[in-house]
Amino acid sequence: MMPAAALEPGEGGIAVDAAHLFHLRHILRSGPERSVRAIGRAGGFAGKKRGNGLEIVDVRLFSEGDDIRHVDAAATARTAKTHVRTFREERDRATLLIADFRTQMFFGTRRRLRSVAAAGALALAGWRAIETGGRVGLLSAFAGRTEFLPPRARERAMAGIAGALESAHAEAAGMLAAGNDLAEPGLADILDQALARALPGTSLVLASGLDDAGEDFFRLAETAGKRFDLTILLVKDRFETDPPPGAYPYRAIGDGRAGPMRWALLRKSPGVAKRREETPVDARVERLANGRVAVRVLAADCDYEVMAASLVGGVDGR
Repeated sequence: MMPAAALEPGEGGIAVDAAHLFHLRHILRSGPERSVRAIGRAGGFAGKKRGNGLEIVDVRLFSEGDDIRHVDAAATARTAKTHVRTFREERDRATLLIADFRTQMFFGTRRRLRSVAAAGALALAGWRAIETGGRVGLLSAFAGRTEFLPPRARERAMAGIAGALESAHAEAAGMLAAGNDLAEPGLADILDQALARALPGTSLVLASGLDDAGEDFFRLAETAGKRFDLTILLVKDRFETDPPPGAYPYRAIGDGRAGPMRWALLRKSPGVAKRREETPVDARVERLANGRVAVRVLAADCDYEVMAASLVGGVDGR
């Protein structure tokens, strides 16, 4: 195994620190970022135009080519001349972060747990939305339950989200350390709860290892991809992508009971060195991509600057 990279100041490899998540904002401000033109008010930015909008910005005389459905009856009656209303599209848009802090995410062999990496990736996605004038909310799944923070704007939103990620991760870790066997929701249930809270135009960002995703999750994600900008941050540990050869003990757990200890023998096949640079095909990623779901594969042990670069163009549809 390669030596693990050093942790950043204030970062813990097995715990989420709210202050560290809040300070990740400097990565977005100092790194290269694609220009996104804000519309000049908090909570909104240019997006896809859908219809004529609902906000009235002007009332003027009727001109040839105007839609008669926009005739202003009051102004027309008052002046005896036909007037029409001009509308502007409402462009306020929110991002809902979804944190998977279930038992399977508390795994890691280098630098940090997958759950900790997921929290950092979501913080980066949240800061990116805030920096472009958007609003950010959070749905976290942990300790057999979920917790929701509605989307808010500016730094106070990320302050609340950073604190919620820290407390949710700490509670989930505490339950796991105590050996409490809680019934945890499936990924399909978590995504379904997020969709139920998402207003039209909301972007969804799910950070997970997609462990035991199940057919229901993929079908729901494919359906959601047609209505929302859905991005999945697939967090992988190096052991998953490039396991070193050796014998590893494991114990299968199912139906609330642990099975006997077993051993798995991993060997390097001939020619693996030549294929090391080739990225293996992940059927989950291909299926989600075919369902109009953006997937960003993130290494749990990579630098947060690398994560931030991976998010460019992959979050909130821009």
